[in-house]
Amino acid sequence: MSYRGRFAPSPTGYLHFGSLVAAVGSWLCARHAGGEWLLRMEDIDPPREVPGSAASILAALPAFGLVADAPALFQSQRSAAYEAAFEQLRAAQQVFPCWCSRSELAGNGGIHRDGHCVASPQPDQPPAWRLRVPDIAIAFDDALQGPQRQNLRDEVGDFVIRRVEGFYSYQLACVVDDAYQGITEVVRGQDLLDSTARQIWLQRCLGLPTPAYRHLPLVLDGEGLKLSKSEQAFPVDPADPLPALRRALAFLRLPPSGATSVGDLLTRALANFDPAALPHCSGHSLA
Repeated sequence: MSYRGRFAPSPTGYLHFGSLVAAVGSWLCARHAGGEWLLRMEDIDPPREVPGSAASILAALPAFGLVADAPALFQSQRSAAYEAAFEQLRAAQQVFPCWCSRSELAGNGGIHRDGHCVASPQPDQPPAWRLRVPDIAIAFDDALQGPQRQNLRDEVGDFVIRRVEGFYSYQLACVVDDAYQGITEVVRGQDLLDSTARQIWLQRCLGLPTPAYRHLPLVLDGEGLKLSKSEQAFPVDPADPLPALRRALAFLRLPPSGATSVGDLLTRALANFDPAALPHCSGHSLA
């Protein structure tokens, strides 16, 4: 299969510098490999969605020269696919209903293990649905962060794939859509590295392929906070894209150039791009 990468933002705010770095990094990897770059809007959590932000993000990306090879996929329109995956897991008895609250699980370190609930069933209330997690270590090699290994039972436990409100979890939707879009490498922020073992296990349960993974370091502010949660996370300006794009490329260790247009800047960056030279350590700040 030829290379396919993607950028998959959540519409919880407007495009900020940290998201731009992730978008540029994934775009460079795809173009360097001679492959396709796709977009996916992960709009499956309505309570967290900021009205208008999905349209704003999609409108901003082309101003930075980031044009996808297909129309964006909206997860809000994919409920039938998630339901089918859920029913597949239920038919295989790999999921179970759970009424345990976070406070009730606190005595177990917040982890739900071995399918054993601490709360009794409450027929008058809808349950969450959890995936059964065996005592298994998931190992994979991240292209930037190196060898990874996580024991799902000890470190994660049985995790939710459908919430009490009926919304499907990020883990399930991400796995289903990466397979649907034919993604061969996932390039995303290092904050999602911890989710990868869960997603690999879900891929195995559903009989889906496992892509390669490359987790970029996060952009942090001067106090070491992830930029999306920082007061410095102001939106980038699509009307004046060159300053933010130059900073994003510098963050990814691409040398500055005298380019005076977005297209020329990206062309020069791509000519000098080496995925192996991407930064791998967290803690890079805006300063």
